[in-house]
Amino acid sequence: MTRAFTFPGQGSQAVGMGKELADAFPAAKAVFDEVNDALSQDLMALMWGGPEDELTLTENAQPALMAVSVAVMRTLESEGGWSLADKASFVAGHSLGEYSALAAAGTFTLADTARLLKTRGKAMQAAVPVGEGAMAAMLGLSFEDAQAVAAEAAGDEVCSAANDNADGQVVISGSKAAVERAAVLAKEKGAKRAMLLPVSAPFHCALMQPAADAMAEALASVDMKAPSVPVVANVTASAVSDPDQIRKLLVEQVTGMVRWRESVKYLAAQGVTELVETGAGKVLTGLTRRIDKSVGGAAIGTPADITSFLETL
Repeated sequence: MTRAFTFPGQGSQAVGMGKELADAFPAAKAVFDEVNDALSQDLMALMWGGPEDELTLTENAQPALMAVSVAVMRTLESEGGWSLADKASFVAGHSLGEYSALAAAGTFTLADTARLLKTRGKAMQAAVPVGEGAMAAMLGLSFEDAQAVAAEAAGDEVCSAANDNADGQVVISGSKAAVERAAVLAKEKGAKRAMLLPVSAPFHCALMQPAADAMAEALASVDMKAPSVPVVANVTASAVSDPDQIRKLLVEQVTGMVRWRESVKYLAAQGVTELVETGAGKVLTGLTRRIDKSVGGAAIGTPADITSFLETL
């Protein structure tokens, strides 16, 4: 069996996430403490006690989700007595999850990852005034049809595919009026559903260029090592290990499309037969089933999940 670990993106956050891990495993608690110290913020109090609307803020949700993912990974390694490279051939993460993957693989220190994601979250939120951008999910259209709808709706505004998540599940992003036009067009073109998403900014489109510039500056000053296993990059849907190339692709990722469907297909083509989703929620595990039923997988986010998974190794 060839395995890859995957790391979820924004939207998987929930009040209480990670608390059971911290209570059960010293390795997990150490991760949360280190993230708090790095940010000079009691992020764990927010994660475990809410309020939910504050946790959902991009600048909080991104480092919080990363912390849970890395806590799971560090616990697996500590309790199992192995390292990531012993048990996996690749890592991959959805949007901010790519940073979680790189932290797990040792490209960034945990503290640097937390600070980068805090910067990324703030920059993404500030890039577009609230109410001027939007995102919408198109269900039941092929990727090519969703792209065509976005292009037709754009006019002289921005509207493009942001997340190619799975067959028949594409998210578009851009100017609010253009995205609203696209949602109407999508239904006319046969989409089962086309719904605006409750997000605070239009992620992964050209409107995020100010945030890409901010991340270029932040990433330029951070020490980076080659990952212990290759990471499958969002914007290329292929593996990369060179730190300079990773830095470049992370900047492109802010405005670029998350090619998750292609990333899973790439992993399958490399012989990966199991994708292990590490952290909060089970979104990526569900997407994998839709993309390629020959690839197995599991979602690991609780102490019971960790115990069960370690017993299978």
